Amino acid sequence: MSRLSGRVRIFARALPRLALKPLRRKPQVLKRILIAHHLLLGDTLLLTPLVAKLRTQYPDAQIVLTCPKPIVPLYAGRPFGLDVIPFDPRDFLSVNAVLSSGPYDLGIVAGDNRHAWLALAAGCRWIVGHAADVPAWKNLPLNEAVPYPDAPAAWADLATELVSGPPPRPYRLSDWPAPAPAALSESDALRLKGPYVVLHPGASTAVKRWPDERWQALAAFVEARGYTPVWSGGPSETALIDAIDPEARYPNFAGRIDLRQVWHLFAGARAIVCPDTGVAHLGRLTGVPTITLFGPGNALIHGAGNYWRDAPFMPVTIPDMPCRDEPNIFRRHVAWARRCDRNASTCVAWRGDHADCMGFISLEAVCNSLQTVLPGVQ
Repeated sequence: MSRLSGRVRIFARALPRLALKPLRRKPQVLKRILIAHHLLLGDTLLLTPLVAKLRTQYPDAQIVLTCPKPIVPLYAGRPFGLDVIPFDPRDFLSVNAVLSSGPYDLGIVAGDNRHAWLALAAGCRWIVGHAADVPAWKNLPLNEAVPYPDAPAAWADLATELVSGPPPRPYRLSDWPAPAPAALSESDALRLKGPYVVLHPGASTAVKRWPDERWQALAAFVEARGYTPVWSGGPSETALIDAIDPEARYPNFAGRIDLRQVWHLFAGARAIVCPDTGVAHLGRLTGVPTITLFGPGNALIHGAGNYWRDAPFMPVTIPDMPCRDEPNIFRRHVAWARRCDRNASTCVAWRGDHADCMGFISLEAVCNSLQTVLPGVQ
């Protein structure tokens, strides 16, 4: 099933219901709530404070989250009593599963408002999302369009404003039960017997990559401190790790373990170092000190915010990069936002294998941040 055919299925179900929009009234009692989205790992995990707030406001309601299939195992422990439906717009069965899961009293659309149509097709009686998505047809099913605020804030905290009421209390490790562990091979387990630090060089885009030689030097720094450097990465990042560590000096889990195993790999580490990518938010959930390198991304918008304010999360960035100049969040113009969504071919400061915003992050700055959370091994 193609993405187009999935959308046709959704729109065919939603359009007749759109005609009834003037008759809809905001429910006074919420028994079933759908959070509709198709975000990547990091942005999906950034919905956690929204889920926490919903659970506080509606302790007896069923809260259902659509979720890309690879991320579903992280929710196996049902954090906040959450139910998850695997969703891929190219998969007929998953589209059908969401559409047949309704009706719902409330639908909340996170990120791209095209999924307001999914919420409508699933039978949501009242639909809320952030205002001003483009093109305008995405917003048609919304009953409430919540504007982004005038004051800067982390996007995870902004998502909670889709629901009225006070913000959720800060995150606690007990809020998210760890997924059941999947066993590592015996040889891998043996290589993790001592204290280790996870280094995750890959990211969703090349412009977030830190120069390879600095990862090499960082691994040497970690080893000199008495810890084992451990490489982490997705299936598409195996060649990157091979280029950084061609002699395979250190344990390498890139492309070899699923997200459940990544969780436990992270949870057993003394620290994690990674670019501004999805695993940075996974690090916060596990409570492990996470040093995150922000280049094109904004350390305020995708940082710990209020909800994760107690997490041992350390952003490393160049605060005033002049080319971090795009005032947009999920295609909405937000005057205070300073981000960059360019790729390697459109980056105005691309240096062949890295962008200036990442190249200006020095090895010394990262080592200093890491050293604050890594006492010497006794």
